[in-house]
Amino acid sequence: MSTLASPILEDLFKVHERFVWGLCYRMTGSAADADDLLQETFVRVMEHPPARTDEPWRPWLVRVAMNLGRDLLRRRKRRTYVGPWLPAPIETGDEASPPSFEPTLAGEQTTEGRYDLLESVSFAFLLALEVLTPQQRAVLLLRDVFDYSVRETSDALGMSEPNVKTTHHRARRAMHAYDRNRCVPTRALQERTREVLGQFMTSLLSGDVASIEAMLADSVSALSDGGGEFFAARKPLVGRDRVTQFHWNIWRRRMPTARFEARMINGLPALVGEMPTGKPGEPPRIVFLCDLTPDGRVACVYSVVATRKLSAISFAALAANA
Repeated sequence: MSTLASPILEDLFKVHERFVWGLCYRMTGSAADADDLLQETFVRVMEHPPARTDEPWRPWLVRVAMNLGRDLLRRRKRRTYVGPWLPAPIETGDEASPPSFEPTLAGEQTTEGRYDLLESVSFAFLLALEVLTPQQRAVLLLRDVFDYSVRETSDALGMSEPNVKTTHHRARRAMHAYDRNRCVPTRALQERTREVLGQFMTSLLSGDVASIEAMLADSVSALSDGGGEFFAARKPLVGRDRVTQFHWNIWRRRMPTARFEARMINGLPALVGEMPTGKPGEPPRIVFLCDLTPDGRVACVYSVVATRKLSAISFAALAANA
């Protein structure tokens, strides 16, 4: 099989880059890994183009990207990760549309799939996918996010149609807990999340610990991803007292010199922060997110500080406003 000419590859990259990146991000939950997979996908396609180059290229690109993604996930599952693993945050813009697709209003069904494109980049959804095997994850994304038929999924993943159906059924069953409390980034949820984050920061600045506790659900949890690089809780914290004290102990000293900015991250408002380094192991940057209960209290707090996890976040604006 002949290799692909560079001009053709450049045209393919311009047309399909954003779609393939979005697919790889959902597959891995990592912006840095999605960058790597995107490049590797087009390298593989250049070296091994499909037999029929006069037909649409997207199915072949999806097949290559998903094969690479499954291999990466298998390798990742064999490695030990220090502390809780969290997805890498990505900026989704004021209109809360994933960067890999044409802009859409929050909450709109951007495909005919079970989950829309915006919901499928939320932290809650990406964390729910972690219970799936790489094969189940690939099938669920193609069937329930990108609305692929059984036959299209079979062709893309090199699986028999009966195997696709069985794997899809098991994947949906594994997602049952998420489906009971889905995180759909509607305008109302975005506004409430923005209010809660503002109240949280105000309470931290004023030292109002009681106010912080009142914002939290009884079973609230906190996950911190330092990737073994920076100080972070090595295990999830559960309960209002533990979550409140953990954040208060960290932020009461660093808050006066920290710079924060509210941005739309993974479909919901979040805080992007930069702090002067102090003690060894203290992170200089953070993305702070939360999920809410149906009654508007904080169900889960996410703190991402690992450098590789923040590769898709721009901190230049914070420095400019210092």
